[in-house]
Amino acid sequence: MGLFSRRRKQTEDAAQAADRIAEEQDDAARTPEPEETEKEDAGGARPEHLEPGPYDAADAPEEERIDLGGLLIPLVKGLELRMEMDQRSRAVTGANLVLDGSSLQLQAFAAPKTRGLWDEVRGSLRESITAQGGTAETRTGPFGTELIARLPLKRADGRTGYRPARFIGVDGPRWFVRAILSGAALSDREQSARFETLLSRIVVVRGRDAMAPQELIPLSLPGQRAGVLAPAEDPLDPLARGPEITEIG
Repeated sequence: MGLFSRRRKQTEDAAQAADRIAEEQDDAARTPEPEETEKEDAGGARPEHLEPGPYDAADAPEEERIDLGGLLIPLVKGLELRMEMDQRSRAVTGANLVLDGSSLQLQAFAAPKTRGLWDEVRGSLRESITAQGGTAETRTGPFGTELIARLPLKRADGRTGYRPARFIGVDGPRWFVRAILSGAALSDREQSARFETLLSRIVVVRGRDAMAPQELIPLSLPGQRAGVLAPAEDPLDPLARGPEITEIG
């Protein structure tokens, strides 16, 4: 009887070991690849200083904002608003939010219903920046995967200099927002948090009109109706900037 009991126990132990190995194999099969892990981590709980936005117009909470057509910007004390315009069409193409010497450039684009654009856009930006002699690396930030870059530029003496910049992308329902942070906020956590909070409070007004993916959502000057924006040759090129019109908020 004792021998039978020992054999039965050995059989049970072997069966339990087999079940444990099978479970470990199943867990390994379900473990995401590094890129998938990065996305999952990025979608976790946000820092307390952020709101759930950027918001879609249909879901935005009530707040007094500056109406730029495709973007609604919260009123913030000391905020300076600089609007960018396309040289040929004279259409407004972007908004720069300036606080204490740092700047957050905002542009909104149409996106497909079934997928986001940031992964694709981030890869294209990285290739473009490095091809022009700059550097670009990815990191995980409060809005997900970001791009930390040094953009090449020509100095007055003809030599090449570099402008540090932080690229943030947010995919929404049928729209995509690209933000570029530059200035002292890149190295100042308090200033950086102010811009992050500001970004989380903006509203995107996509509209119901049919638009091609990566087509700029029309913007307007404060108090003016948004016009139709002709597609630019490369609306996502961070090095292509037009003249600016400045409004003080």
